[in-house]
This record gives sequence, C-alpha cells and structure tokens, in this order.
Amino acid sequence: MPASPTTVKEKAAKTVRKTYPNYKIIVLNDDFNTFQHVTKTLMTYIPGMSSDRALELTNQIHHEGQAIVWVGPQEQAELYHQQLKRAGLTMAPLEAA
Repeated sequence: MPASPTTVKEKAAKTVRKTYPNYKIIVLNDDFNTFQHVTKTLMTYIPGMSSDRALELTNQIHHEGQAIVWVGPQEQAELYHQQLKRAGLTMAPLEAA
C-alpha cells in the first residue's frame, strides 16, 4: 500500500526578546541608624545619589517606614543591597520590580 504524501505546517520562526526583570532595593526604618548615617551611606553606595535625593529618601524612610532607593538589574541590585546591609542599614529582601 503506497504512502500518501502529508502536508507539514512549519511554525514561523519568531524570536521573542524578553528583558531581565529589574529589582528594587528597599531600606526600612529602624531605631538605631541616624539620619546622617543613612544619608551618607546612600550617597556612598548608590551610584549617582545626590545629597538632596539621599536626604529625601532618608526622610521618606523615617516618615513612611521604608523607601525604594534604587531599581535596576539583579546583579547590581544584589551588590548595592549587600553593601547597604554591611553598612548597617535595615534592608527589606530584594524583590522584582
């Protein structure tokens, strides 16, 4: 019995580009870090952090209990998070933005 020809539909080759998720660094309020220490630490470890922005974030941390101080790629987020934590700031766990 001869085989009948079959039609095969080919899938269109599509390249779907996905961007890596960004991560948020969140500093939490605590009872032992001073405004000066938090502000100085943010300026030291977060690239491009101005003294005015650091002071705004420090006030937000104090009055609202937390602030997102940086958002970006995971590898950088892990580095900055660890540096802020080592400097004594109280940190929330990293989370995808």
